[in-house]
Amino acid sequence: MSSKLGFSKKMVPISLLSRIACFSLAVVAALALISCGITAAFAQNSKAPHASEKTSAGGDVARGKYLVESVAVCGQCHTPRDSSGNLDRTRWLQGGPVPYLPARPDADWPISAPRIGGTVPADDADMIKLLTTGIWNTGNRLRLPMPQFRMDRTDAEAVVAYLKSVTPQP
Repeated sequence: MSSKLGFSKKMVPISLLSRIACFSLAVVAALALISCGITAAFAQNSKAPHASEKTSAGGDVARGKYLVESVAVCGQCHTPRDSSGNLDRTRWLQGGPVPYLPARPDADWPISAPRIGGTVPADDADMIKLLTTGIWNTGNRLRLPMPQFRMDRTDAEAVVAYLKSVTPQP
């Protein structure tokens, strides 16, 4: 078989098609990340319609749920999937394989996302620092594909309150 594919009367090298496909995927991924960042930025100043439940730390659980599930969509990476590829709500936010691959090979790309629901992976102050600055308790920024959030303190407290309220189903 030839190393070229025929389209109409022109011949296009396979390597060019591969580059075009990779570039197209990278553009789609970049647009998706940008749109998520814009959505998150606009959501910082909006109020959830029925925010009422509070925790002892002062975080608004209902607002946190809204931010986690509808704005940041944390479950897309931090929840395992069932055999059909759907999010497994019985293991909501309990960690799982990262469903995305980088456009180019990256040795630092995470294979799995950690559990963030129930017992959060750090104390409240470190979680709030992460969500307001993008800096983890190691002093480093998180690796892609984790977004580098810049929430205001009230939203970060609400997210932490919601994450702590999540209980996995048996």
